[in-house]
Amino acid sequence: MRTALRSPRLLRTEVLAGLVVALALIPEAISFSIIAGVDPRVGLFASFTMAVAISFLGGRPAMISAATGAIALVIAPVMRDHGYDYLIATVLLGGLIQIVLALAGVARLMRFIPRSVMVGFVNALAILIFQAQITHMVDVPWLVYPMIAVGIAVIVGFPRINKVIPAPLVAIVALTAFTVLGAINVPNVGDEGKLPDSLPTWFLPDVPLTFETLQIIAPYALGMALVGLLESLMTAKLVDDITDTHSDKTREARGQGIANLVTGLFGGMGGCAMIGQTMINVKVSGARTRISTFLAGVFLLVLVVGFGDIVALIPMAALVAVMIMVSVGTFDWHSIRPATLRRMPRSETAVMVATVVVTVATHNLAIGVIVGVLVAMTLFARRVAHLTDTHRELVEDASGHVTAVYRVTGELFFASSNDLYTQFAYAEDPDEIVIDLSESHIWDASTVAALDAITHKYAAKNKSVRIVGLNQTSADRHERLTGQLSGH
Repeated sequence: MRTALRSPRLLRTEVLAGLVVALALIPEAISFSIIAGVDPRVGLFASFTMAVAISFLGGRPAMISAATGAIALVIAPVMRDHGYDYLIATVLLGGLIQIVLALAGVARLMRFIPRSVMVGFVNALAILIFQAQITHMVDVPWLVYPMIAVGIAVIVGFPRINKVIPAPLVAIVALTAFTVLGAINVPNVGDEGKLPDSLPTWFLPDVPLTFETLQIIAPYALGMALVGLLESLMTAKLVDDITDTHSDKTREARGQGIANLVTGLFGGMGGCAMIGQTMINVKVSGARTRISTFLAGVFLLVLVVGFGDIVALIPMAALVAVMIMVSVGTFDWHSIRPATLRRMPRSETAVMVATVVVTVATHNLAIGVIVGVLVAMTLFARRVAHLTDTHRELVEDASGHVTAVYRVTGELFFASSNDLYTQFAYAEDPDEIVIDLSESHIWDASTVAALDAITHKYAAKNKSVRIVGLNQTSADRHERLTGQLSGH
């Protein structure tokens, strides 16, 4: 950030990026307010406080946090059934839960999200961003369509002429000037909802501090906390990949919680990272520091409070063009190329498709990611289970005594050990059996239970079993659990 402040060129990039993001935030915040059932000012003020707070508190520079559709969907029932004060109480509790989860190390769980889920997350997000623009292209004057096309053309072509000024800003200014000077009547930002004319003020919800209140808001607050953290951490990981830099996920999780507390105390509806606006900031505009995030919040407040009448004139066609290009740029086109699909294991493709389908169907990125991870875990367990093998050999010593030796290879856990019981020739084996696990590892109680069942089966036939070759971890687990897993 200090480098950007010392460089006029880098600082200009950050400032202009913040301005473009602020303009894109306005209609989004208004529409999310409508989803949550609150006044547009609630969403706009939430976007301002979230962006400014996270610019100081977050762990991922240049990432944009504001009021989001996912959070709006989670908390909308509270507003509908219990009113505004309970909504704010939910936001405050959600922020506290996020802080607790951050301190508990929830960010470390990100390493369990496979690449295929990340690709599905990105592709689903691109589709949702595009879907959100469709409502602005239905039942509108015919002139909206050529305006959108011109906006896209400007965003694609202007960087070839000038890379200093963000192309989305040029498209927004040009199309706004066209509609104002030509007195053209097309849908604009002002049609989305009334813009505020005052600054946000301190707000404490008027709710009884009782267990009953906690019962009402706790489920929604927990849902808000989990959805917000998941989307924010996934977005942070995506920005890490784009910028080839590392970010502090624990600080980001903690920062999201504190930012939601700040937002709630100013009467905002809460929020989390916004991938669409983050892509505008990082990928389209080239911002890399906290300056752009901070200025996005400041510009948003200045624009809606100080220049609301002018901002209201911006045609929605301009913002639709910007978001369409964000959608196109966000989608991982390489992931659906025929050559890629042929090389990629079917299980990986299945995980990506499941993530996309569920996310698009539910309009909830968190649900899509959770389903994608569960599918990935199931397919992985199934694949690993088939890598386990049991080889039987009859060994005769010098005295003619015969021993059946079973050499088990592979990882033994619930998915693979369930079949282990069927791999032994109980009736045919001699009186002494050796199970060699030197090339295996015992991972769970299911495996110990399976070994116990095998031992008991042989014991019923008056045959003895010795288990050999256990590594230290497996031996400790087997010694601790064997004979303790059944009441018989």
